[in-house]
Amino acid sequence: MQTDALDAVPPAVPPPIASPAPEGWQPLPRRARALMMLGMAAMCLPAVPAAAILAAATDVLPTAVVACSVLAVALAFGLWRGARQYACLAWRLDAEGLAVRRGTLWESETRVPASRVQHLDIKRGPLQRRRDLSTLVVHTAGTRLSTVSVPHLDAGDAERLRDALSRQVHDVDD
Repeated sequence: MQTDALDAVPPAVPPPIASPAPEGWQPLPRRARALMMLGMAAMCLPAVPAAAILAAATDVLPTAVVACSVLAVALAFGLWRGARQYACLAWRLDAEGLAVRRGTLWESETRVPASRVQHLDIKRGPLQRRRDLSTLVVHTAGTRLSTVSVPHLDAGDAERLRDALSRQVHDVDD
């Protein structure tokens, strides 16, 4: 029995790895990554004056050296953390309502049934407008987690998502 030569040779390219996000989950647009990184880097900046004050009080190292070192570490950590947040945030709209998945160390998935939606807002900051992004804010009935936001969506996706959720809410009310 003769075998084909191609059957005996393993493929040069390994098979593609399955996507980590299950079907239906939508990632944020690529242009949102820089905004998330910038936002997290800005949140880490208060460490710089705190380290400078501590360095001035202890007088172990020159204050400028400590401040510059802490600035570099804080910015690097903030940029890394923002990139991780970007990679781990996804959303999905289905017949039941909206779902938002986020988290790097502690993952969370928030489901908002259409019957719980009170009203919907779209917010656009100046940096978001420049990159054609929006934040969708879903106000829900209840006290815990009374709002659910999906930051840095594509502006068109945010409007379509708002309209689709509005229709679902209207259909549930009828």
